[in-house]
Amino acid sequence: MIDLHYWPTPNGHKITLFLEESGLDYTIHPVNIGKGDQFAPDFLKIAPNNRMPAIVDHDPADGGDPISVFESGAILLYLAEKTGRFLPGDPRGKAEVTQWLMWQMGGLGPMAGQNGHFNIYAPEKVPYAIARYDNEVNRLYGVLDRRLDGRDFVAGDYSIADMAIYPWIVPYESHHQDIADFPNLKRWFDAIKDRPAVVEAYRKGDEIRGEAKPLSEEEKAILFGQSSKR
Repeated sequence: MIDLHYWPTPNGHKITLFLEESGLDYTIHPVNIGKGDQFAPDFLKIAPNNRMPAIVDHDPADGGDPISVFESGAILLYLAEKTGRFLPGDPRGKAEVTQWLMWQMGGLGPMAGQNGHFNIYAPEKVPYAIARYDNEVNRLYGVLDRRLDGRDFVAGDYSIADMAIYPWIVPYESHHQDIADFPNLKRWFDAIKDRPAVVEAYRKGDEIRGEAKPLSEEEKAILFGQSSKR
């Protein structure tokens, strides 16, 4: 049994994609980041960076005590190694998948996140910041589009690299990107969108979130006003 501490954001969706694809038994524990659930003492015991997702595996491979893992990329690697799925066992294949997972973690995710912040949530429009992150996300889409030329998936078979990248492409419109400009990416995106596990993962996310509403000022303060003191 996997306990998944989760909220339906791109990083959260990565893990439900894996869990739905693999068929692992799991229970979702919602972490409402707009209400500050990520600062709860019990959550911080397993996620000291006060960010979700995080998991607790009550049936680890070594048969010992439960294992907790935070950081979405680390969770994907852990689950792939636990199940022997969606990550090749040979060194070359594993390197291919891992480098594209890290590309998402170090590039696409942070850049798209800043893009969304300055386009949607910033209290004032900063033209330089908007252009900076629009352009960088556009560049990264181009990298991905070229990578997918002649490939069904990012690194051989469907893998944790695809699961990590896909949720960060979903909000392409709010990131000011025209997905039609990237035909290889669009083909890949449409194929993943229709996978039954992906449909179910996003359905569960919508069910947990409920009706989508604009963030309140209090929620924005919680999400964007954090420092070392909170």
